[in-house]
Amino acid sequence: MNDPRPDTPDTPDAADETVTDGDLAVLATQLGRTPRGVVGIAARCPAGHPLVVRTLPRLDDGTPFPTVFYLTGPSVVAASSTLEANGVMREMTERLTVDEELAAAYRRAHEHYLAEREALGHVVEIDGISAGGMPTRVKCLHVLVAHALAAGPGVQPLGDEAIVRMAADGLWDRTRCTC
Repeated sequence: MNDPRPDTPDTPDAADETVTDGDLAVLATQLGRTPRGVVGIAARCPAGHPLVVRTLPRLDDGTPFPTVFYLTGPSVVAASSTLEANGVMREMTERLTVDEELAAAYRRAHEHYLAEREALGHVVEIDGISAGGMPTRVKCLHVLVAHALAAGPGVQPLGDEAIVRMAADGLWDRTRCTC
């Protein structure tokens, strides 16, 4: 199957994770609070607004924070919530128990996530724990979608699948700004 996700999204320098004061202001509006632990914008919409932030594994107040990729774009957050409400997480978890290839790819995504977080610092309290239910179940599509958007196609299979499903269902399209 061809992946309809663009390999290089039409965004301002997708590899540049620089966080500007403007980004922080947008994030505060998206989140409804002051963003915490932000070290990069890991994915942007085609207009350049933050979709995913890269966060430190330990917040300024000392709290361990396992979610290195945090989904912030309102439209993609809503689309993820809709998929969750429609039972997609349960379907995906069931497939992990019978599809060995998918389970292996999901385990590799878990390892990738851990390596990305470890590159930001070691936090013993969350050592070996990724996010979103990885590596054995699907607990949070928001995390898997954030990981897929940050890492690019082919790293997070269930996040990639959720993004394709969002587009197919008319919930969210990576190639259009809906901010």
